[in-house]
Amino acid sequence: MIIIIQSVSSLQAPVVDVAPRTRQVASGEDTASRLVRAAIEVFAERGYDGAGVSEIARRAGLSTGAIYSRFSGKAELLAEAIAASGTDELDRLFAQADGTGRVVDVLAAVGNQLIGQGEALNRALLLEAFAAARRDPEVAMWLQEALALRASHLAHLIDEGKAAGLVDAGLDTDAIVHFAHAVGLGMVLFGAIGATQPDAAEWQQLIGRVVGTVVPTEST
Repeated sequence: MIIIIQSVSSLQAPVVDVAPRTRQVASGEDTASRLVRAAIEVFAERGYDGAGVSEIARRAGLSTGAIYSRFSGKAELLAEAIAASGTDELDRLFAQADGTGRVVDVLAAVGNQLIGQGEALNRALLLEAFAAARRDPEVAMWLQEALALRASHLAHLIDEGKAAGLVDAGLDTDAIVHFAHAVGLGMVLFGAIGATQPDAAEWQQLIGRVVGTVVPTEST
């Protein structure tokens, strides 16, 4: 994966209700959560450049002051929107693998899911963030931090796998992480243009071969 998201299948426009409205406040929902949920709607509808903080605040039923008292601005809201719209599956895989040397299983599981039916909204927001990062240094900073966090988790698992003899110690950890991100990002871009996905069984076979190359020869 890009390891910031779990699945990156076809990137179609997310099916969300984006008709302008003032949000009905859910019981127990705090102000920050209301703002993030409203931001997800506005970013999905208008993109990052077209989204205004005043519209986000209006849909949350709050003032723009509520945004700036909790977030540095639109860029941080986008980062929070991406995090909130994603799934917890990757975090669950990291948690299960931590300390158990299951990094090979994690790589295989995430790689197999790259052509699955994942969170379209999360992928759309992520692609929007990469486009905006070319023009907005603050978006680029938030995106780099998010990627760095995921990368550090994966690097930790890879190093544990090396210590356990499950990953070839001669391979550079950062290179493996970078390769995983590159494959995931490529799938996001393929999805953005509606490119045909490979056969699931054939893809899983390929992922198995690729992941197998990080295993020490004597352990294969």
